[in-house]
Amino acid sequence: MTDNQVSPLNPVLYDPLCKILRAARKRAKALCHEYNHCHPDQKGKRQQILSNLLNSVNKAVIETNFNCDYGYNISLGKSFYANHHCTILDAAPVTIGDNVMFGPSVNLTTTSHPLDRETRASGLEFARPIVIHDNVWLGMGVQILSGVTLGQNVVIGAGAVVTCDIPSNSLAVGIPAKVIRELS
Repeated sequence: MTDNQVSPLNPVLYDPLCKILRAARKRAKALCHEYNHCHPDQKGKRQQILSNLLNSVNKAVIETNFNCDYGYNISLGKSFYANHHCTILDAAPVTIGDNVMFGPSVNLTTTSHPLDRETRASGLEFARPIVIHDNVWLGMGVQILSGVTLGQNVVIGAGAVVTCDIPSNSLAVGIPAKVIRELS
């Protein structure tokens, strides 16, 4: 592997304060604000805002308050539901499959920061994709960290912090989340 190849041990660093990324975040924050202040009866307007904000929507239901960094990195499958206070920090792609449900206060973050204090102090950060396959349920307060993939039919218990991949047909709980049983 050469020095400039990407790997979990050698992530690509970027400057989140560059002009282009600041403008993209400002756009997303404005759209999130507009979405979060729509009357609940304005379903058509809410869907239009989501369509302008996210990469792929498929008639998702996302309760307020919803926040994201960019929006264009988020792809939602069919029948997606997110309960109140969902935050997705999408500096890298976030791909969510069909029939996925989030409980209240679920957070996904693709962003992370270097362990080296000098690099971290420079303001540089990195991001890794999150993938959530079909038929996944995240309980209230679940946190999904950078680089995680959840297999099909996974259930993550309330309050769990998911730091590594979870295989299909698994129930995972705890901090950090660990598989406690297989689901049939």
